[in-house]
Amino acid sequence: MAGHSHWKQIKSKKLITDQKKSKTVSKLLNAISAAARGEPNPQFNPRLRTTIEKARAANVPQDNIERAIKRSQETDDKLEEITLEAYGPEGVAIIIEAVTNNKNRTVQEIKTILKNCAAKWAEPGSVLWAFEKTDNQTKWTAKFKKELSQENEKQIKKLIAELETNEDIQETYTNATI
Repeated sequence: MAGHSHWKQIKSKKLITDQKKSKTVSKLLNAISAAARGEPNPQFNPRLRTTIEKARAANVPQDNIERAIKRSQETDDKLEEITLEAYGPEGVAIIIEAVTNNKNRTVQEIKTILKNCAAKWAEPGSVLWAFEKTDNQTKWTAKFKKELSQENEKQIKKLIAELETNEDIQETYTNATI
């Protein structure tokens, strides 16, 4: 009876969960490094404080959080935050926030994902008007929600899932009612 080993089933499930957790932890640590750029003290930096709280909620070890803050103060660390804009099916507005050490690579990867999922790249500022910042200026919320057909709703969900597989992308916001 090949494939019925209990240990093999546990091993494959553990591998999948460990990969997901590793990706989440690395995204959070990059976000912490980027947020700690200006002010490394979370008491004076609300964005850093919020990011640290998210990391603690995801069970990121305190040593790793401190290492990420320390890394942000080094001069050779070239992490930068970028905000990208796109349009999805039916003209749905999409904001993509990323933290990367190579802006050109990240932009190309996102453009490829958008092209494969029938979405279009937007010029800077062409989507931001449809959103406003909330939660201590850390999250985008849509000013105007947009209803979608079932088919396009599936496309948007697929696009967001594809974008979130990229390790540089931190958050994706849309004005679609999903």
